Amino acid sequence: MKIICSKASLTNGVNIVLKAVPTNTTMSILNCILVTAKDGFIKFTSTDGDLGIETKVEGVIAEEGVIAIDAKMFSEVVRKLPDIDVSIEADNNFAVKIKCGKLKFEINGQDGSGFTLLPNVEKNNPLVISQLTLKDIIRQTIFSIGLNDTNKVMSGIHFFINSNKLKCSSLDGHRISIRNVELKNNYEPLEAIVPGKALNEISKILNGGSEDEIEIYITKNHILFEFNDTTVVSRLIEGKFFDVNKMISTDYETKITVNKKELYECLDRSMLFSKEGNKKPVVVNIDNSILKIEVNSPLGSMDEEIDIEMQGRSVNIGFNPKFLSDALKAIDDEVIEMYLVNAKAPCYIKDEKDSYIYLVLPINLANANS
Repeated sequence: MKIICSKASLTNGVNIVLKAVPTNTTMSILNCILVTAKDGFIKFTSTDGDLGIETKVEGVIAEEGVIAIDAKMFSEVVRKLPDIDVSIEADNNFAVKIKCGKLKFEINGQDGSGFTLLPNVEKNNPLVISQLTLKDIIRQTIFSIGLNDTNKVMSGIHFFINSNKLKCSSLDGHRISIRNVELKNNYEPLEAIVPGKALNEISKILNGGSEDEIEIYITKNHILFEFNDTTVVSRLIEGKFFDVNKMISTDYETKITVNKKELYECLDRSMLFSKEGNKKPVVVNIDNSILKIEVNSPLGSMDEEIDIEMQGRSVNIGFNPKFLSDALKAIDDEVIEMYLVNAKAPCYIKDEKDSYIYLVLPINLANANS
């Protein structure tokens, strides 16, 4: 095999597929990037068994072939190359020669025939959305997935498609994030739980253009994303997702309208007193069109007032400040609306169209202060 590529093309291709190279595996072949030069295309492929990425790399094929190259070594070599064209050549003994101007590297490769190829996913009726929309969906829901292994279902984002509506939900037992998106086309009902890891890596690859589309194919066991000459395939999480509709209520006793930036910055300051080992909640007191945030911990104390618009009765409620600030950070609106019932019921943050809904459970102040 022999290919010739620019340093920029190599760097881009390697950086994309590195995201699926496992950090800990006993299968040495999975530590590699598969380089395939065949049928007029140069492709880089990587997989950890659950997530697989393949991307096309611009270049010239001087000789067709396949070689598996250690991903860490390959990426380090490519990173240190000058910004000129690069020649990569592999012989029958799997020795890989990388030449760039007067610079030459030789590293050991492996037989590419032993590499696990990406699963073949049937491509019918793709879900088509803009890269910007998908990137926003991930950003606005990924932070509330469960991070432990006690319930695998919580470690993913639930995609539910029906007609021209896409609903993406995540939860971790303390909060719920929901994004509702209107689609250009109509679809038959379809749902899948997509691993948070896969979506997180996809978000890093997407360029986020509003005019750049991504095609998504969902089957029983896999989800496939195609965009920018790149294919990402992930196993789906098995199981039944929670019925978040039953967890969301429209009842409220108190509604406030507040400047998002002011509230976010106030919560951010309060977290100075909620370091590791100091899980003291913030106390949110809503009364007389004033929202007051207080925190007392062994590190010190703080209180701050924010002017708000208020409907309904006064309420005094405790929250984990990070859970509230995570939701605020994900919202792009300048002004937000929050809905509360009492000190023991969830707080909802949502817009009029329900394009986003965030639920945050309160902390019992009596227990927190005991």
